[in-house]
Amino acid sequence: MRRMLLFAGIALLLGACSSVNLGSPGAAKGAQAPNFELEKPDGQFIALDEFRGEVVLLNFWATWCGPCRLEMPAIQQRYEQADFQVLAVNFDETADQVRAFMEELELTFPALLDPGGEIQRLYEVRGYPTSVFVDEKGIIQIIHIGLLSEDQLDGYLVEMGVLN
Repeated sequence: MRRMLLFAGIALLLGACSSVNLGSPGAAKGAQAPNFELEKPDGQFIALDEFRGEVVLLNFWATWCGPCRLEMPAIQQRYEQADFQVLAVNFDETADQVRAFMEELELTFPALLDPGGEIQRLYEVRGYPTSVFVDEKGIIQIIHIGLLSEDQLDGYLVEMGVLN
């Protein structure tokens, strides 16, 4: 009985991460990625347009999201291996929460704070995690809602031309 309750609790948590409703359907493939500037936990600011000319993975996430936690190590590994940028846009959590999460998982790509979820709304994020792949020209090429498996991540990076 305890085991069944534990599995039910885990299923509810995972379902909640992928069904958070923050707006209408996500940003459109083929559209120009809206520019934004957000603060990192260390107080420095980063703007998306600083990475024009490079492939960028925008990963929308939260510390309380189980699938987000599961996919981050694979993203980190590919970030170290392939020539692309990762901007991890956190949903409305404190700098201390984000910093602790990044340190715990030993993540080195930039985490960005999105107080109030303004950028999440701009990108019409519907659930966590959501991954948006932006090409060198700033055009959205791929939108993936939910847990990104290693095979899916590799396939998308091959499609974006940054992984063989």
